[in-house]
Amino acid sequence: MRTIEAARQLEDDIMAVDSEDALVNILREICARMGCAWFAISHHVDFLAAPDRGIRLHNYPEGFAHWFDQNRLGVSDPVHRFSHRRTSGFRWRDMTLHRPRPQDAEVLERARRHNIADGLTVPVHLPGEAHGSVSFAWTESGSMPPEALVFAQSLGAFVFEAARRLGDPVTPGERPQLTDRQIECLMWAARGKSNSVIAQLLDISEETVREHLRNARAAYDAPTRIALAIRALFDSAICFGDVARG
Repeated sequence: MRTIEAARQLEDDIMAVDSEDALVNILREICARMGCAWFAISHHVDFLAAPDRGIRLHNYPEGFAHWFDQNRLGVSDPVHRFSHRRTSGFRWRDMTLHRPRPQDAEVLERARRHNIADGLTVPVHLPGEAHGSVSFAWTESGSMPPEALVFAQSLGAFVFEAARRLGDPVTPGERPQLTDRQIECLMWAARGKSNSVIAQLLDISEETVREHLRNARAAYDAPTRIALAIRALFDSAICFGDVARG
């Protein structure tokens, strides 16, 4: 498999898909080129509690998928958690979890029982949505070729975007549009500054600061400053760098 050339051959087909069946056929083609058996595209959410909150398309064994959902592993799955701290693809065998959990070994062992052995995952992070990923996995008898990770990385974003377009997941509606002044006040508030200090820093009145933050909270339906900061971070209205500057 000539990695880049093979990926380019599929990119246009992925972007042109107009049905789930067409996307599944392309995913099967990707699997065939890498010699793997399984694929999974998913937002990392609890699909048992909120089945319409994200996209999911996979061909994992039904028994494993049922066990996965019943144990609400959409967010806590070790592969998913590891992907939250990555921007590039990775092989499962190379995972070193920052904070391992007791159930991690059980999840991986249960996968092996269903003949889901080694695999790789391409993380997908979109502002305003739950984390997501595209994964491919091999059976016990399969063997991951050296170029598989680069091949999957080349196509992962295209595949996930095609699934989003087809699936039309329930995501937050029209995002609030904060004014520049509201964002300035929010950034200082997220750093722990009081209204009086923010007023001095921005050379405006304390009442004006309160008004800007009140309007920002209303836009995000946030009852407190903390909730406002969290929702604005999630929505990328502000970033962690804005908060961490102190």
